[in-house]
Amino acid sequence: MRLIYRTNFKFKYFFLLLLCFATLIAAPAFSQTLPSNLNNANVNELSDAQIRQIMQQAQANNLTDAQLMQTLQARGLSADQARILQNRINTIKKANGNAPDDNTGIRQDSQSESQTRKLNYSADTINNSPASQKILNTFQSKIFGADMFSNSNLKFEPNLKIATPVNYIVGPEDQLNINVYGNSLVNWKLDVSPEGNINIPGVGILNVAGKTIEQATASIKSKLAASNYAIGKGTSVQVSLGNIRSIKVILVGEVKKPGTYTLPSLATAFNALSSAGGPNDIGSFRKIEIIRNNRVIRTLDIYDFLVKGSQKDNISLQDQDVIRVPSYRLRVDLKGEVKTPAIFEVLPGETLQDVLRFAGGFSDQAYTERIKVTQVSDQQRRLTDVFESDYKNYIPLRGDMYVVDRILERYTNRVTISGAVFRPGEFELQNGLTLSQLIKNAGGLKEDAFTGRGSIIRLNADNSKQQLSFDVNQALNNASADLRLQREDSVVISSKFDLRNAYKITIKGEVRKPGDFLYADSMKVGDLIVRAGGFTEGASAKRIEVSRRVFDSDPRALNTTVAQVFSVNISTDLKSDDSKFALQPYDIVSVYSLPGYETQKTVKVEGEVIYPGYYTIQKKNEKISDLVARAGGLTLSADVEGGSLKRDNDAVLGVDKSKIDTAALNKERNERLRRLQQSYRDTTRTDTAQLRNNYVGINLKKILQKPGTNEDLILENGDILRIPKQQQTVRVNGEVLYPSAVVYSRGKSFKEYVLNAGGFSPNSLKGGAYVVYPNGTVKGTRRFLFFNTHPGVKPGSEIYVPRKPEKRGNTAQEILAFTTGLASLGAIILGILTLSK
Repeated sequence: MRLIYRTNFKFKYFFLLLLCFATLIAAPAFSQTLPSNLNNANVNELSDAQIRQIMQQAQANNLTDAQLMQTLQARGLSADQARILQNRINTIKKANGNAPDDNTGIRQDSQSESQTRKLNYSADTINNSPASQKILNTFQSKIFGADMFSNSNLKFEPNLKIATPVNYIVGPEDQLNINVYGNSLVNWKLDVSPEGNINIPGVGILNVAGKTIEQATASIKSKLAASNYAIGKGTSVQVSLGNIRSIKVILVGEVKKPGTYTLPSLATAFNALSSAGGPNDIGSFRKIEIIRNNRVIRTLDIYDFLVKGSQKDNISLQDQDVIRVPSYRLRVDLKGEVKTPAIFEVLPGETLQDVLRFAGGFSDQAYTERIKVTQVSDQQRRLTDVFESDYKNYIPLRGDMYVVDRILERYTNRVTISGAVFRPGEFELQNGLTLSQLIKNAGGLKEDAFTGRGSIIRLNADNSKQQLSFDVNQALNNASADLRLQREDSVVISSKFDLRNAYKITIKGEVRKPGDFLYADSMKVGDLIVRAGGFTEGASAKRIEVSRRVFDSDPRALNTTVAQVFSVNISTDLKSDDSKFALQPYDIVSVYSLPGYETQKTVKVEGEVIYPGYYTIQKKNEKISDLVARAGGLTLSADVEGGSLKRDNDAVLGVDKSKIDTAALNKERNERLRRLQQSYRDTTRTDTAQLRNNYVGINLKKILQKPGTNEDLILENGDILRIPKQQQTVRVNGEVLYPSAVVYSRGKSFKEYVLNAGGFSPNSLKGGAYVVYPNGTVKGTRRFLFFNTHPGVKPGSEIYVPRKPEKRGNTAQEILAFTTGLASLGAIILGILTLSK
């Protein structure tokens, strides 16, 4: 890289590890333009447009502010600079009406690496991502005009469909379309030979190479007139280009891809430069030479096109033209609050004013009175200021870097007011402005304003803050109490509602929309019930209970009153009641159901009964035997001993399902079932006891023999009574070699059924095996001394063999503790034996 980049090392950041050694060899200049780290980055040198670009890149890649800061700090950005960047991002968000991000994730310089790893986001995840590179590149100055040839949306391709230019030079491989019309009609498409000739049928050979299209047309007319064509006397001739030829153009010097390029003969200098990728990082954009026949015929300045849109030097090329891009002579770096911060190439005779013109001028937030200049002075740098009056006289020097600062975030005449006024916000500090005048400018006080006390936050001379209190009424009505305001005073007038908890009332019980409601003065119980959607069907309008807070409870007495309770009766139609009982804030209203009100409760009978289906419970003490009788009794194929009763846990607990959230109940039940099914898939076995935990073990045979006994259970809502057919198989599951269904045989033992399923697996817990009977009851294996006594098996039963618990090996610490304990015990025993001798 040239000397300017070596001396600007402080402000030109190398790319991380220079990408790789191969990249260094292939493109050394390019590698030096990318930032390796942000150790020397100065956020104040970035314009608002660049900050917005960083925000857009972060948002496009779903990065929060915390993640953005961690990424930049991982590349060397200091905590102070990260904090400045976060403040500027928050300022832009606030100006756009968005809430700033409080969780910035800025790592303090003293923070340890282990603490950094505990952050909820790992910056290493995106350090090498395209999003990270785009954000990091924002901190690097770009060469002005470099993106002109890398922008995929900007194409420099010749238009081959335009009318033939009159100054187009005809050459070999061109095709001329000759159209003769009038008294004679003929169309010829003639190719130009390598010698530059065309052969006009019936007329002869004509040389056209090196002539413009206009000159060639005149020659063709003369040739045709000499061949008895009445040109100009009723016959006309039109000549145009058909297929155009290709030309070869050579690009040398500081271009990204030097070489020889084949282009259409209509190509211009911009077309050739675009094909070669444009000037490289040390190539000049302003002194590009177009050489023809060993002579420079034009010098192209790309800035004319970028700044003024002029293409006066973008001439058409000819075969064997040479375009030479020399290295730049002088570049300067302009940063900060300009519209296009970049690295600009400066020609002799140009000033700082011209550089500002190239950059589009100052931004709206620029401090224009002076510009900071970092200059190269022998072996070191020095700082100087250029004032606005000298912009047109200052001659840029090698290695100059200019920084345009922002205006200060400071107001010379601002006061603010917030709270219970109609127009809170910022106002001009007029000469002699007082507190009452500011309140008037803000539209006056709201009706809910707390006039007993207001406050003013005022800046001291050292920018510390002090708080002044005032009586709002006195300030408005008494001139002596009307305080005179100062710059940056912040007036706060509170609302009465801000000084207390929100008043609310709660209603529970038999209303359609129970919950909390905002309190209103003079609210009655009927008003609250209407707001709660009215009564439910079984609600009682009598004995509505209202509980109220107390403030005079005696904390030393055990039987002190902790709440007042009132009983209120209203009409069921909720018409305006004559009750004078008014609610107060935080009252809790309870509406009860009508005595004797009951919703229908249903049960279901499945399996081997005469009339299976759903039945409504008629009496509170209706039992299983009653249900079987209502279902017409059992069929002949019923397995009475296998009858089972399925009951929800809610019914077991005595919960009325009509009073609970059915959607939430179903969601919970489905989630429980999903977990059980997942457990089955993970372990390739099913825990039968878990899947049948809603079954109640009953002895249906004994119930039907002796109805009304304690075993004849009272039915609950949702019960399902299932009577299966007579079973002939026994299922064997769990830790057996081949889980399967085995044909039942009277007299066959537990172990024989297991053997029919392949026997116990090596991981089986034989002493934990159990049997689940068809009626839902479970019996486990008993153990006496070293013998296992397995339960009996009935038709339709399921044998389940659980898995042994996994044994956990002792850790080194446990072994050490165990051996240390044994050694200590041995030492004690040895000591006792020694003393006893």
